[in-house]
Amino acid sequence: MAKINVLNKDVTVYVQNDEDYICITDIARYKNADNTDDLIRSWIRNRNTIEFLGIWEQLNNPDFNPVEFDGFKKKAGLNSFTLTPKQWIEKTNARGIVSKPGRYGGTFAHKDIAFEFASWISVEFKLYLIKEFQRLKEDERKQLGWDIRRNLAKINYRIQTDAIKENLIPVELKKAQINQVYASEADLLNMALFGHTAKEWRDNNPDKKGNIRDYADISQLVCLSNLENLNAHFISEKLPQQERLVKLNAIAIHQMTLLTQDNSLKLISGGK
Repeated sequence: MAKINVLNKDVTVYVQNDEDYICITDIARYKNADNTDDLIRSWIRNRNTIEFLGIWEQLNNPDFNPVEFDGFKKKAGLNSFTLTPKQWIEKTNARGIVSKPGRYGGTFAHKDIAFEFASWISVEFKLYLIKEFQRLKEDERKQLGWDIRRNLAKINYRIQTDAIKENLIPVELKKAQINQVYASEADLLNMALFGHTAKEWRDNNPDKKGNIRDYADISQLVCLSNLENLNAHFISEKLPQQERLVKLNAIAIHQMTLLTQDNSLKLISGGK
């Protein structure tokens, strides 16, 4: 679950079946923190609310019970009519509203419905709620993009190692021999991009910890990721190692020439 702050009120958001649900109990606290349940019951028994909820369910929920919905709609507006979120959910098999018990529970609603409830509470609160919700989604998209970039090298390396298994490793090779093949492929890329093997770099830099790739800049990391993918393709075409090295080195020179002139990469790396 995530929280957004709307006009100094924390509002909980969570995802269920790839859909965003917002805590309308938290929204109700903006108007009356001591009587949130009463506010929600007053809202849900309203005829306009019932019609809105019914139409939303018919559009989004194939299991919705329209017979019970019609019954509620006919009673709406009568002074004696009462309705709770739990009754609405159980009778109509609704999906747009979810009731969560417990200390950190409350009544949650699909974002479409939550925005409607917020409008009933306060138009101002609704507008700020939409703004903060959109900010949350944008932050999540940025984080997702960073995770994808961060894992790209790992994914490409998996593609490369799978290609090695299929095309270079005889089935009877021992583990030590398999490891030697992987090390050779890693050094092939090191030679293509950096001009020396991992061991040569360690011998030339005894005071540095880690390995050669730990000291690569953003342009080199992007190029390395591309080379790993291309090497997997060359392996699948059964190109010999020497031929692959020549091709990868030429590609590395070309790509690094372009990447070092790319201002967007300079911004990502902090202008270095």
